[in-house]
Amino acid sequence: MTRLERANNVADLRLLARRRLPRPIFDYIDGGADDEVSMRRNVSAFADYELVPDVLNDVSKIRTETEIFGQPCRWPLMLSPTGLTRMFHGHAELAVARAAARHGLLYSLSTMGTTRLEDLAPASAGPKVFQIYIFKDRGLTAEFVTRCREAGFHGLALTVDTPVAGNRERDRVNGLSLPPKLTLRSMLSFALHPSWSVPALTGSKFDLANVSHKIDALAAGPMSLFDYIGGQFDRSVSWRDVEWLASEWGGPLVIKGIMTPEDARRSIASGASGVMISNHGGRQLDGAPAPVDQIEAVRNAVGDAPDVICDGG
Repeated sequence: MTRLERANNVADLRLLARRRLPRPIFDYIDGGADDEVSMRRNVSAFADYELVPDVLNDVSKIRTETEIFGQPCRWPLMLSPTGLTRMFHGHAELAVARAAARHGLLYSLSTMGTTRLEDLAPASAGPKVFQIYIFKDRGLTAEFVTRCREAGFHGLALTVDTPVAGNRERDRVNGLSLPPKLTLRSMLSFALHPSWSVPALTGSKFDLANVSHKIDALAAGPMSLFDYIGGQFDRSVSWRDVEWLASEWGGPLVIKGIMTPEDARRSIASGASGVMISNHGGRQLDGAPAPVDQIEAVRNAVGDAPDVICDGG
């Protein structure tokens, strides 16, 4: 039996990842913003809720199926979008999407993914959605909409909680750069983790696969892919832009990063089919409440019809 097969829970998987990954890489995926209060609260908040048994009911035949983004799912669960996946494992998003399909879960691909959406779509027969931003270049956003439609994605998840990047102190301490670079400081950590470093240094090129073509088209001089995409985040995005995206897409659209009943109502009024209650894994604004604590108020605000998804934990 492998170490992975002996893992019984998420805590066991986290420990395996900590052993396998160099510290800067592990801390990037494991860490949160500032003092990481919100990140820890995302998990601990679940302990405040009790499961009260309702006994002597016939449970010999139960059903767990539901619909998310209008797609049938075997469980009321989905895999939230995760960027830079190839930094953690060489098989990247393809492996995650295939595993999701195998278990009847909905998969969501991040704009910051390291696999082209056109390559991921045919690799997984399961339901899938694309996490999108409204960029300064609205043409780039519209291009993503067209590509997702042509590739057969079933919905969009618009992230709205990143007007600025979160202050992730672990990354600052570790001197993490994107993409990871060989420095005197990082070389020792990489050398101590050959099971990660050898495939990472000899495998496929690490980049933001869904926007890398933009760099080739730029004529303004040298620019890294990460500089380009970082400069596309738009602090002026408003509800009018949500209305535009809903009209442009014309399919299931969930707003990711909603934390209040008021914003949930405005999301639906602006054309969204649902909301994802999320504080970005505690990686953006430290001190934000845990999503699970907001579920009741948000559901009451939007009624029974829209999707209400709780992110994190």
